[in-house]
Amino acid sequence: MLGAQSDALVVLGRDEPGFTCLPDRPEPQMGPLGGLCAALHHAQESGFDAVLAAPCDVPNLPGDLFGMLEGETAAIVQSQPVVGYWPASLAGPLEEYLLRGERRIYNFAEQSGARLVRFDPPLMNINEVGDLPG
Repeated sequence: MLGAQSDALVVLGRDEPGFTCLPDRPEPQMGPLGGLCAALHHAQESGFDAVLAAPCDVPNLPGDLFGMLEGETAAIVQSQPVVGYWPASLAGPLEEYLLRGERRIYNFAEQSGARLVRFDPPLMNINEVGDLPG
């Protein structure tokens, strides 16, 4: 589904055969922002304007996620801040943020002027069988 909303698809933080895979940046094991940093740098180097980020454990992403988040500024989903739209120009500022030892997505989003977008119903986060609805 996300592939239909983008020009390229990359996997962050692990190797998956058949995909372009990027390690966290600026160093391994940095969590979601390390993956986003790698994606933003990859976007800049590849001539893309922005990154649409979505984790693999959110099964109810809307089919028009890009259209819902795209804008002149970054945007994150309030209930799932890893889901977001990030201009590639934020690659350098995010790397600097991480090198200072910062790791909070909401803080970086606020510093970047990101919009908070609410979804109703909220996006799910499925980490184990007990998280499945019904």
